[in-house]
Amino acid sequence: MPIETWDRVWTNASLATMVEGGAAYGIEHKAALAVAGGRIAWVGRMADLPDSAERCALDVHDVGGAWITPGLIDCHTHLVYAGNRAHEFEQRLQGASYEDIARSGGGILSTVDAVRRASEQDLVDQSLTRLDTLLAEGVTTIEIKSGYGLDTQTEVKMLHAARALARVRPVDIVTTFLGAHALPEEFQNRPDSYLDRLCDEMLPEVRAQSLANTVDAFCEGIGFSNQQVGRVFSKASELGMRVKLHADQLSDRNGAALAAKYGALSADHLEYTNEAGVAAMAAAGTTAVLLPGAFYFLGETRRPPVHWFREYGVAIAVATDCNPGSSPTTSLLLMLNMACTLFRMTPDEALAGVTRHAARALGLGDRGTLERGKRADLAIWSIAHPAELAYHIGANPCRAVIRAGEIVKTVEVV
Repeated sequence: MPIETWDRVWTNASLATMVEGGAAYGIEHKAALAVAGGRIAWVGRMADLPDSAERCALDVHDVGGAWITPGLIDCHTHLVYAGNRAHEFEQRLQGASYEDIARSGGGILSTVDAVRRASEQDLVDQSLTRLDTLLAEGVTTIEIKSGYGLDTQTEVKMLHAARALARVRPVDIVTTFLGAHALPEEFQNRPDSYLDRLCDEMLPEVRAQSLANTVDAFCEGIGFSNQQVGRVFSKASELGMRVKLHADQLSDRNGAALAAKYGALSADHLEYTNEAGVAAMAAAGTTAVLLPGAFYFLGETRRPPVHWFREYGVAIAVATDCNPGSSPTTSLLLMLNMACTLFRMTPDEALAGVTRHAARALGLGDRGTLERGKRADLAIWSIAHPAELAYHIGANPCRAVIRAGEIVKTVEVV
């Protein structure tokens, strides 16, 4: 490469490239990484640089042995909402189950009421606090679902608010339409009528405004049946939209196999998934997204079948599931620890779950690893080894964040 064509180069780094198929973490010591035009232009050992760093790049940063990983990706959140459900937390501690609360009119429907009453700006303002906490931990891409509107106007409002966040913060936001999240109060005992509205009005409007990249649904006893989800997914396919599914969280309803049938990008939760469902996911290339925050917060005991995911070669992603009812967390780093302690994943698997496999769960092939040509989304850490990212509880060793080659956060190191 001709001299002085790189925009920036980071030197004296240890890299966790997270490239698949090699040693754990894809570690490279005494390394450098260069970016040009928002993408990784060169990565490797410093000894192999084509010339001195100062002659190769306009801007040189010596990180003094700090670690660089891909920017983190939170691939399943319900980040945009209003209010909170702390009172339901108290109810559960007194013995009520998540399903009990939902069937009595609480749960998702209580948040629906708050979101319907909130303005778009209210939603943006409340969501920014949650988003900022995630970004401070090295997150550069985040998925945000709708699903707390359950009517056309409010679902559209939520998706507009999610898109607005990306205009005021340095983050890529992938939006997902989750109209099939719950049955709204005005359609109680009339699920087919609601699905008529969803398929004939809501989904086409979301598509017409290009407000969502994917379509999701909640397949569960307190959500929608397999047949009903199939109807939503068929409409999504007709509109040219990819799908993903909340599957087998509270019971085994063959949700994983249903997701695979429709070529879903991901099936999420999966605590009760059976082996046949895992095999179907493997055949379809559907990613498993595990959500240890919800597992922990709801006091669940049935772990997702990580051993089958490994055996069948299903990619495993990890996400916060940030939401007011079952996972009110804004720490993706904490989810790494929980994935290891609760689901017995390795720290390497957990980090892959918030980098390359999280990218796969969102259909984003341009990020998630440190490789030439990938987007230059990076996080720089003051750690001695990548395992520390899953080891620490409540710590945030992130010292710099780079998004598309631009430095958006810097503390101490860069």
